[in-house]
Amino acid sequence: MANDILIEIKNLSMYFPITKGIIRQQKIAEVKAVDGVNFFIRKGETLGLVGESGCGKTTLGRCLLQLIRPTSGEVYFEGVDLCTMASDHLRSIRQRMQIIFQDPFDSLDPRMTAGEIVAEPLRVHTRIRGRELREKIAELLKIVGLDPSMTERYPHQFSGGQRQRLGIARALAIRPSFIVCDEPISALDVSIQAQIINLLEDLQGEFDLTYLFIAHDLSVVRHISHRVAVMYLGKIVEVANRDALYRVAKHPYTIALLSAVPIPDPIVEASRERIILRGEIPSPIALPPGCNFHPRCPIGVEICQKEIPSLREIEEGHWVACHLA
Repeated sequence: MANDILIEIKNLSMYFPITKGIIRQQKIAEVKAVDGVNFFIRKGETLGLVGESGCGKTTLGRCLLQLIRPTSGEVYFEGVDLCTMASDHLRSIRQRMQIIFQDPFDSLDPRMTAGEIVAEPLRVHTRIRGRELREKIAELLKIVGLDPSMTERYPHQFSGGQRQRLGIARALAIRPSFIVCDEPISALDVSIQAQIINLLEDLQGEFDLTYLFIAHDLSVVRHISHRVAVMYLGKIVEVANRDALYRVAKHPYTIALLSAVPIPDPIVEASRERIILRGEIPSPIALPPGCNFHPRCPIGVEICQKEIPSLREIEEGHWVACHLA
């Protein structure tokens, strides 16, 4: 239903210009990091976004939050187009949208204590001060599994998992409704990854959060997501319910990705077919004509080389951008 949709993206594109010259710069090409993307995210759900490195996942997440202003397209948050908003009007909206960064060390100011890091969004967006602010910081640290006595520590005095918990506490500080999780576990040890995933799931249930969860690990995405979007070279090639995607993927690229996910059953693992894609990923500066995937596609036909496939709904809730789906 339309009133269940929190985020809706329409024809979103982000092109980065390539220039030459020092004094008088001249545009000679552009990198099409995100190219005509369409999808939506319902309230309270987690949409997993997967794809190879360099396909535009992080750029897409930052365009959603207007951390990067997109080249064209529309981003609707609670029915309001963020792309047409002036920066001063965006300030009030930013309270309801936050991001958890990939590297928990680089995303935290090394000169600020844990308490100052968590307090910063509260100081910017609210009038909470003094004792109430200190109590709020302690509460947030407890929520993410950190001891309130750690408020005077600096980021280098925390472990990787603790730093990511601190980043989550900062994101939760002003009670957002939408959080972009930009590969929040990829820089952590495997044993810590499960703890962070479980924490994010618990917080979603407790605070009614909506996530865009960006990741490489398809097993993790299957565990945490309600629906999954697959991205290739700046375009969404398939969107489906989690179980439907992993059971009956329709796009050749999605099928190839899933064939690389190990199955913890040696008999099943030995009997299934592994799909090895030929060639290299084309450059986003010089995309191939027609379907971006056709130079590597194992089932491509002539039309794939000429016409760009549109993202169409082939079954209820299952969208695919493939001429042969």
